[in-house]
Amino acid sequence: MPCLYVSYVVYIFYVLHVGHVLWTEERDAMKQNVTVSLDRQTIRKAKIVAARRDTSISGLLAQQIEILVGEEEAYERAERQAVALLDEGFHLGGGAPASRDELHER
Repeated sequence: MPCLYVSYVVYIFYVLHVGHVLWTEERDAMKQNVTVSLDRQTIRKAKIVAARRDTSISGLLAQQIEILVGEEEAYERAERQAVALLDEGFHLGGGAPASRDELHER
């Protein structure tokens, strides 16, 4: 049985890897240049940060913008789900409200 489990795990990693490669190739094919103006001090510091992370300033900016866009999309999705739940309403138990006469019967 362990051999079957290992094969399954290897297959999962293969599928994830292939999906990642295909997604990366698709994303890279659709890239477009953007020009950004920054002051010299910021550029100097950004070069240092980029070097520490083994990337470029362009790579740093792209990563941060992708994170920002992803967070915004996740927030909007969560907001839509919350509004849908509120529109649907919640059942808090209980039945139909009693009439005034029913409440005051002795």
